[in-house]
Amino acid sequence: MGESMREIVQESSTLFTMVRALGSPLNVVLPRQIVDNVAEYRRVYAKHHLSGGVYFAHKANRSSAFIRALSAEGTGVDVASLAELQHVLASGIPGERIIATGPKSAEFLWLAARVGALISADSREELIELGALAVRARVTLRLSAFESTGVTVLSRPSRFGAHVRELPGLLDVLDKHRDTLDLVGVAYHLDTNGLPEKALALEGCLHAMRECARRGFQPTAVDIGGGYGVSYLDDLAEWENYTTELNNAVLGKRPALTWQNHGYGLRAEAGTLRGALGLYPGFRPVAGARYLDELLSRDAPSLRRPLATLLLENLYDLQIEPGRALLDQCGLTLARVEEVRRMNSGDTLVRIAANSRDISMEDHAVMMDPLLVKPPGADPGPPTGVYLSGNLCLEDDLITRRKVFLPAAPTPGDLLVFANTAGYFMDFAADHALMQPIARKVAMFRAGEQWQWCLDEEYWPTKDERA
Repeated sequence: MGESMREIVQESSTLFTMVRALGSPLNVVLPRQIVDNVAEYRRVYAKHHLSGGVYFAHKANRSSAFIRALSAEGTGVDVASLAELQHVLASGIPGERIIATGPKSAEFLWLAARVGALISADSREELIELGALAVRARVTLRLSAFESTGVTVLSRPSRFGAHVRELPGLLDVLDKHRDTLDLVGVAYHLDTNGLPEKALALEGCLHAMRECARRGFQPTAVDIGGGYGVSYLDDLAEWENYTTELNNAVLGKRPALTWQNHGYGLRAEAGTLRGALGLYPGFRPVAGARYLDELLSRDAPSLRRPLATLLLENLYDLQIEPGRALLDQCGLTLARVEEVRRMNSGDTLVRIAANSRDISMEDHAVMMDPLLVKPPGADPGPPTGVYLSGNLCLEDDLITRRKVFLPAAPTPGDLLVFANTAGYFMDFAADHALMQPIARKVAMFRAGEQWQWCLDEEYWPTKDERA
């Protein structure tokens, strides 16, 4: 847990006050932390003597405070819908610092082109639609399905981006619209954290840039998207110990660690473990800005020279679009304990005033134990292993399918603090199921020696003395 989040968790009276005022669950964001995280990526750029832009992937969190903090700091934003585009424009991000990605409606394309956003085109059809607008627009060509020579590197298929073999056809469309469509560069989208596959894709983009130049275009940028990851644990041994014991539990060699011995993709067949563990690796030795550094330092698979060197020699800008990784340590979620009851099985079930849509770690296969915060003077009680359930009338509304071991026994009125939830876990899946309210969001920032807070939509960088 980052230092800022540690300090906030110690502000227990403030946490209880905010939840009483705004309800449970309650999301807390730290706009200054995202600015500090951007600086880490920029240090990697400086190390490799590269130029280009960092673009925050908006879909990872809807916070206005984050966007306004990035606007003040000069960072760009990647938007994937018309509403996201409207949001970032209203929050101070100029069109030239916006990249429009993802599936695009006609209205999304229309506005993106007119505000000067860089449009990452997924297909020939999208380019044709954009050309028909007869508006000058900046575009990148998003490619996929790169092919390796020599040692085989598997490139998993994606519905985003055109196959690299379609590049000549894409350039044909751009040729017909040279008076309105300006080719800025090429991009890739990969649904993987694998460094070899990303290195192959980046090399493929370098080859594509040369083909664009051969056709008479003057591309200047390569966009390598996101996927840099977060390490949610500090200790590899902790992660390995848990997964080992989970294997033993599924095989029946120890008491269950999960609700009804859920295996997260593992199952026992005739005393043998089958399947694959479907969890995000809690510990990652290389993540975030370090992952970017590792990628740029790798040799291109066939060109056999560092990828950063190849970008620099060609004077190409590098564009990146971190989402989850840029939100590391940027927020937490508070939830009030509503009920604690003993099941016939002997398990303890703790119901909280939130649901698995509000805190969607299980949906994203991420496992993090919450912190327990009790009112001042409360009796802590003994350490307890519990299951956490939500407030929906659904059997599968479990905040955690695994047993969570808390340092004290929870009681109604206590708070659970779920740390590091800003990246996808706060509001990506939140909805009004069963008419339950969606979590409010507040921004916390330092004013002098004190932590202050305001509603997320009321945060402006002028409030934060360090902005």
